Amino acid sequence: MRKTAAAFLASALTFSATAALAEDAQAQDTTWPTFNGDLKAQKFSPAAQITPANVKNLKKVWELHTGDVSDGSGKVPASDWSATPLFVNDTLYLGTPFYRIFAVDPGTGKVKWSFDTHAKLEAPTQPEMKNRGVAYWQAENPQAGQPCQKIVYIGTMEAKLFAVDADTGKACENFGEKGVLDVNQWNRTNGIWPLSLLQPPTVYKDMLILGWAGRDWGEKVTPPGTVFGIDARTGQLKWTFNALPQDADANTGTSNVWASMSVDPDSGMVYLPISSPSPDFFGGARTEDLPYATSVTALDGNTGKVVWSRQLVHHDIWDYDTNSAPVLVDIKKDGQTVPALVQSSKQGFLYVLNRKTGEPIYPIEEKPVPASDVKGEKASPTQPFVATPEPTVPEKFPGIWPFADWASFGYCSRTLANLRYDGKFTPPSIKGSLAWPATSGGVEWGGGAVDETTGTYIVNSSEVAQIYRLIPRADYDKLKADGKLTSSDYEQKGADYAFHLETFLTPSGLPCWKPPYGTISAYNLGTGQLLWRKPFGEVQKWGFYMPDSWGSATIGAPVITASGLVFIGASMDGRVRAIDEKTGDVLWKALVDAPAVAMPATYMYKGRQYVVFVAGGNSILVPRVSDQVVAYALPGNGS
Repeated sequence: MRKTAAAFLASALTFSATAALAEDAQAQDTTWPTFNGDLKAQKFSPAAQITPANVKNLKKVWELHTGDVSDGSGKVPASDWSATPLFVNDTLYLGTPFYRIFAVDPGTGKVKWSFDTHAKLEAPTQPEMKNRGVAYWQAENPQAGQPCQKIVYIGTMEAKLFAVDADTGKACENFGEKGVLDVNQWNRTNGIWPLSLLQPPTVYKDMLILGWAGRDWGEKVTPPGTVFGIDARTGQLKWTFNALPQDADANTGTSNVWASMSVDPDSGMVYLPISSPSPDFFGGARTEDLPYATSVTALDGNTGKVVWSRQLVHHDIWDYDTNSAPVLVDIKKDGQTVPALVQSSKQGFLYVLNRKTGEPIYPIEEKPVPASDVKGEKASPTQPFVATPEPTVPEKFPGIWPFADWASFGYCSRTLANLRYDGKFTPPSIKGSLAWPATSGGVEWGGGAVDETTGTYIVNSSEVAQIYRLIPRADYDKLKADGKLTSSDYEQKGADYAFHLETFLTPSGLPCWKPPYGTISAYNLGTGQLLWRKPFGEVQKWGFYMPDSWGSATIGAPVITASGLVFIGASMDGRVRAIDEKTGDVLWKALVDAPAVAMPATYMYKGRQYVVFVAGGNSILVPRVSDQVVAYALPGNGS
């Protein structure tokens, strides 16, 4: 009887706490105004109506098809839609890979208005049509009756940034030239391709902070990485940050910021994830000191001046781009509150730094790494390693998967025997090197999410082995002349070596290495302890779903709610899921039209919590694309 009473009391207390959370969430700002949910990139919502107890009742309440999709079989390149919806101004805003903006009723999915940029449906810098959504700005004190007091922005691959009135869908005439800013006007050094605006700008006060994407692996000398601070109302240039020194322009380029950024609203510091320099896989010509390349760098958001920078890979020859906005969080550690950031990485390392100084909160140790055996290359003798928190990817290659080796009649073991592999940071070689982890991850461009109330950090990660092979220039030229190049061969024009990249698969497409191929993990940031790690997602092959224990390579990121739920798409099986933050158990899942490779958005609207996924797909996972936007909520009154 006592046990029953105690259980009843515990249940009542849990119900009361959950109800209080839900009531508190409705009183708070439960919008989703940025790509990462907020400027700190925490990907956290105070919404708590959907709980671990009732999430099993989640139902699809509306869906929208934009019509902006291509499988690549016609004149338009395949679409790659990674746009996180924004919920702000009582409206859901979407950007599409055909560079249109949709303003949608958040409760019904009905379109309020749409805006067409009429951009060319071509892909000058990317293999596919890409878009990661829109950005939103509004005046501190909007003037009634005046246009463009609230603005939605979308960029194009041709480097055009469009500004549109958030209420009417009409162009903002005072921005740029009649609502269009040509960012390529600042592409003055090695401007061999446009500064493609795939990631929406970061909005800080009345400033847009703008990075850009380029063409990877094609050339030695490319546009140098720049970040622009521009006026949100007019598009006027306020400041420029250059990631590479001017005297390096003849030998290299990029080290751009192609991913999202984060901002500390209290200090005004902007945090940049800076990518690797070109050419990506051979650094023999770029011997200059490039301290900002493959780094996390903090700027003063008002001036663009560097406050601090920490390089995460020295002399990067692995394409280990710093590829996601660092997550800003106050950590309770050793009885003190520490202003921190967590920078995830393709290497699988989680760098936990003091966000004011850039100093490590958990140790970063320089360790010796293998030397290059390629003529003209000089790999860095050491690289930064992080032991705590535990990396998301095992330190060493897990070994050949016996089933794949058997099924391929020994192909996997024969291939590995002819590759160079000396552990993490094995340099690319002419004979071919095994890269573990490779450029595809570790953690990809979504990064992780944090529940600051519990100090829990959640992140999904891929475990993918690839083969890096340098091709001497004369050999590449002969292959080209003979018509024997493959889609896995990349020119690195102007460098001494071209490059061949392939995932380590059998001829029939099985991974040669042991599973799992993807995981999701939870960490206590106060101690650095790994709380749990589980295989995540499901591999699809030959029309079948493979065992859960295999997991899946992933693209996308998690979102956490105050009730202790983690919502995520990301996996190649095209399912979206809700996971228990405390245990990692999957509590709910639904099948969507294509892999949801964007973060979901969750918000409260008219007393009801919604979770919205964009199911756009990405050919890196599977060749399945869609134009689906789908919203889930609890039935009825949200019980």
